[in-house]
Amino acid sequence: MAKYFKSSVWFIGMASLLPMACLQAVEKPKLVLQITVDQLRGDMPTAYLDRMGKGGFNYLLNEGVVFKDAHHKHANTETIVGHATLATGALPSVHGMIGNVWFDDKLQRLVYNVEDANYPLLSADAGVNQKTEIDPTQRTAKSSGRSPRNIQVSTFSDELKIATNGQAKVFGVSVKDRGAISMAGHMGKAFWFSKKSGEFVTSKYYYEKYPQWVTQWNGAKPTKKYDNQSWTLSQNKASYQFAKQDDQPWETKFPGFGRTFPHQYGDMENPYFNTFLTLSPAGDELTLDFAKAVVNNEQLGQDGITDYLSVSFSSTDYVGHIFGPSSLEAEDNLLRLDSTITNLLSFIDKKVGLDNTLIVLSADHGAAEVPAYLSSLGMKTEPVAPKTWDKKPSMQALKKQFGLDEALIQSYFHPYIYLNRELITRRKLSLAQVQKVVANEVEKFDGVALAVTSNDIEQGKTPQDYLHTLVVNNHSKNRSGDIYVVLEAHRFVADMEGLTVAATHGSPWRYDTFVPLIFAGFNLDDEVVYDDVSTTDLAVTLSAILGIKSPSGAHGKPLVEVLDAIDD
Repeated sequence: MAKYFKSSVWFIGMASLLPMACLQAVEKPKLVLQITVDQLRGDMPTAYLDRMGKGGFNYLLNEGVVFKDAHHKHANTETIVGHATLATGALPSVHGMIGNVWFDDKLQRLVYNVEDANYPLLSADAGVNQKTEIDPTQRTAKSSGRSPRNIQVSTFSDELKIATNGQAKVFGVSVKDRGAISMAGHMGKAFWFSKKSGEFVTSKYYYEKYPQWVTQWNGAKPTKKYDNQSWTLSQNKASYQFAKQDDQPWETKFPGFGRTFPHQYGDMENPYFNTFLTLSPAGDELTLDFAKAVVNNEQLGQDGITDYLSVSFSSTDYVGHIFGPSSLEAEDNLLRLDSTITNLLSFIDKKVGLDNTLIVLSADHGAAEVPAYLSSLGMKTEPVAPKTWDKKPSMQALKKQFGLDEALIQSYFHPYIYLNRELITRRKLSLAQVQKVVANEVEKFDGVALAVTSNDIEQGKTPQDYLHTLVVNNHSKNRSGDIYVVLEAHRFVADMEGLTVAATHGSPWRYDTFVPLIFAGFNLDDEVVYDDVSTTDLAVTLSAILGIKSPSGAHGKPLVEVLDAIDD
């Protein structure tokens, strides 16, 4: 919405007294720059501000409209769920991306959120390397093809394309395919980093062949500068809060990468070389370099049509999983991320001008602390082991009660339990009844706070409290499992299909839903807002500023503080 006056009440009262020549709309931004930091909990941008420069987080926090209590309003705080919510302004129950994976009834298997065999990668050798891939959700995909077709509604970037008759240039860039694809929407272009080839790649959904500049950029071997290098501390070690905790026993000791500084990348022939880059700030640096190439070669922000660039930084997530958010590695990563964001904003200022650029920064989810770290401080807690649930005596008794001789729980892939529906149908049992009795038993297991059946959700039989509301917001009839499991606060599953991680996310607890939300640039007046706001408000607010319709499934509301902060 192009704003005429800061107060709509004043405008209504005075409009009849003003000639129409005075009612001129504010210029629209030349570029919308959306920065998403994977696993950036809402408190993290301010954690080490005294050791950060002026151009990154300090600029955003001091010059922007800062929402101090922004939260995702859904229960499964995973990467694709949060990214899709930020992109669409919709809840997962509407946009359909209810998890990084879900069970597909037609295919009778778990599917990866953006996999699409109809659109193979343009680089034949850039698919997922099953042997070196540490992301279990990536290993779920049966095809290297990728597209946004599983997103069931439009994104803000789609609406920008529609409003400009396709003239707006829209790009999404990330190390993660799901981080790039979700934000670029159905109509933009997405590029992501291949840990197999060390290139930024895309699929045939977007192009028939690579633009020449992409071929040249990849041909220059962008990862070569890290050959036989290492991740070292960026500042004097004595200045770090976690300086004396470099080797914590709960950190994941990834072979060849280690638990202590310096973390060696090894040489480019090492099959884990590109993976190691993503486990460090190097992944964000590569993303920045490619994003700059997009701006330069696609001439973003250089005409009268508003363009859109999404940059999703993934290193904070990988570092958090491997070392935990309270670690020396996580601390240095945040300091380096600040430098990376400073670099990006300085580049955009030179190319487009920050006054011509509307910047928004948020995150797809927060982060849980490592249970062992919390225990060391006095809060005794430990991970949960769902693989044992079907073998519990109470579950054995249930199977005997129903006359079942096979596993009743077919699989558990966080946060859903999938029951053996073929067995339930064969024995002519009521699925709703089986869901209920299994949920009642699961709620008694160690570490489980809540178990909600899909039948209760769909029949509107759930209580209206905080946790149940977030679970309902996450439910999609065609994709969600039989039982949604909420683990107790500070408890999680540490086994990611064979890889034991230090920490993870994915719960409805406040540390996982809490994210930063900052609007800056575009001559915005600075303001700090402490009201509880939703991440679904982001896309709606961007739409309001540009005077275009909101995404088709949007649930949020325009943030009036941002609209009022625009200089006119």
